[in-house]
Amino acid sequence: MPTTATLTERYIGATIRSLRPEAQGDVRAELEASIADAIEARLEHGETPESAERAVLTELGDPGLLAAGYADRPLHLIGPRYYLTWWRLLKLLLWIVPAFAAFGVALAKILEFATLGETIGAVVVAVITSIVHVGFWTTLVFALLERTATDPGTSWDVDQLPEPVDRGAGRNEVIGSLIFLALAAGAILWDALRGFVRDDGAPVPILNPTLWPVGLTVLLVLMLAELALAVAIYRRGRWTVGAAIVNTVLAIAFVVPAMYLLVSGELVNPAFLQYLAVEHASEMAQADAGAAEQGGVLRILSVILGVVIVGSGIWDIVDGWIKTARASRV
Repeated sequence: MPTTATLTERYIGATIRSLRPEAQGDVRAELEASIADAIEARLEHGETPESAERAVLTELGDPGLLAAGYADRPLHLIGPRYYLTWWRLLKLLLWIVPAFAAFGVALAKILEFATLGETIGAVVVAVITSIVHVGFWTTLVFALLERTATDPGTSWDVDQLPEPVDRGAGRNEVIGSLIFLALAAGAILWDALRGFVRDDGAPVPILNPTLWPVGLTVLLVLMLAELALAVAIYRRGRWTVGAAIVNTVLAIAFVVPAMYLLVSGELVNPAFLQYLAVEHASEMAQADAGAAEQGGVLRILSVILGVVIVGSGIWDIVDGWIKTARASRV
């Protein structure tokens, strides 16, 4: 039966060719015996030799898959013993690394006096690059572990069960908002009325006094609106799409005017800058000399303040929508 012999030999050859030379003889002998027995059993039931041989080889399946079983070689990139650990770590890194990369690149570009387009382009490239690198290197490490490690090194037990998470708006969140807004409002009023900095006993406000009464009154109203929103969310027991929209509007209403005042030089009191230039002339001169390539220390401080303002606004918006998404799944 040349056809039967040829098909069997082709199948066995395809199976053993990727195995170690010292294992090929044993596997060949085992396969020849098992295939012959299976064909013989089918012949006893009246099948023809050709159909019996084809049926047996078809049941054995892909020779490459069979060879992987003999060699104990995984055919998956990351198997079940490492998959959940890989996925949890990957998600954590994708939350952290791209954000820090974007922040660092944006800050560097601003200090280089780059244009807005150049800054945005660099940030986008940095974010995409960091995502690619995080995904590639994390997956590579776990793929190597899958093929080289004999023990995962960790085992699950009930102590690793997560604590229950309150997906609504808790009392601690309202109390935290109240404390933060009260401290911020108190700092603004103290700066205007008493002054954190005093020159010969006279207060020197840090914020520009010309912002009174309209500008800082609007700011205090926005802060009261933030507090009212926190109380409303607490009373409802959860974040909603409407609450997230209001939170987004309030954040934008704070960030946009604050950045305009900062860029136009109207946010900080000129008298305060004059006080620094006179009372701390030597320190300012030394700091300016060290930061001359970046436009001076005041330039650096303005950039940092701007990044903090924009970053806090973005985080407030994103945090509100994340909480809304979580609440919708409850």
